[in-house]
Amino acid sequence: MTIIALDRLVPDTKSCCERLEAEGYCIIRNAVPSSLVDRLACDLEQDFAATPHSVGPFYGETTRRFHGLLRRSRHMGRFALDPLVVAVVERFLQPWCDTIQLNLTQAIEIEPGGVAQPPHRDQDMWPIHTAGVEYMINVMWPFSAYRAENGATLIWPGSHRRQDEIVMPTEDVIAAEMDPGDALIFLGSTLHAGGANKSANSRRGMIISYSLGWLKPYELPWLAYPPEIARSLPRSLMTLAGYQAHRPNLGTHEGRCPSLLLNAIGDGAQGAIDVLRPEQERLISDYRAGRILPDLGGSPAEDG
Repeated sequence: MTIIALDRLVPDTKSCCERLEAEGYCIIRNAVPSSLVDRLACDLEQDFAATPHSVGPFYGETTRRFHGLLRRSRHMGRFALDPLVVAVVERFLQPWCDTIQLNLTQAIEIEPGGVAQPPHRDQDMWPIHTAGVEYMINVMWPFSAYRAENGATLIWPGSHRRQDEIVMPTEDVIAAEMDPGDALIFLGSTLHAGGANKSANSRRGMIISYSLGWLKPYELPWLAYPPEIARSLPRSLMTLAGYQAHRPNLGTHEGRCPSLLLNAIGDGAQGAIDVLRPEQERLISDYRAGRILPDLGGSPAEDG
């Protein structure tokens, strides 16, 4: 296996998108101050300590994983709504959906002795794919230094263009080596895996995943952030976390946009409200006005 440390600086949206299109991943150095990472990691310290080991061959039984990070630290908003990350996510996902959603937030610890994950593409959690469409984008934020020896994420560059290959040669893989404050962005179509931790220390970090708003997310947001919790969090985060309808009328509650659940008033019975795309509203209007008529088919009557 060839391990290559990545040190390319990706300073802007255009450069990052070009790298993603070419290689399926990019690393942003110093995306946020390392001191902010330290504060977030400190907020999550007790959760790491209290979380049991994972179960199953995919997660790995020497890992700890927990979710719902938006409610666990007030610092999460800076990461989830990072301007460069959001701009990149919108560039790849917005052509295929009305709204973008959080697919999951997950904190991860790989203990010493943890084995490497099997290579996989995260988009394969959904069974149907359309060529040229990206369904999700992942962002890995390290809490501790990510090195090849402690299980840094393994990436197969260019694998997003080779969708028919379940596995690829190990000599093609790179280890995404990073420090706290850096961020790894990779497409849901990119082949990757958590690396083996051959060091004496745990490797900690988190992943924030964004997906098309009409897909069922990995983490159900209304269970992670029920209304009584969601009302206490910034509206911008809860919109991203699923408290918004995706036109037409997807993800509603009682026929209404779930954002209304965050209002302090209006808990009584209320009628359904359409949430439609503009072109759908125009079609309905044209139909009711008689501007859309059925095609009766057949050939014109011949003269007798």
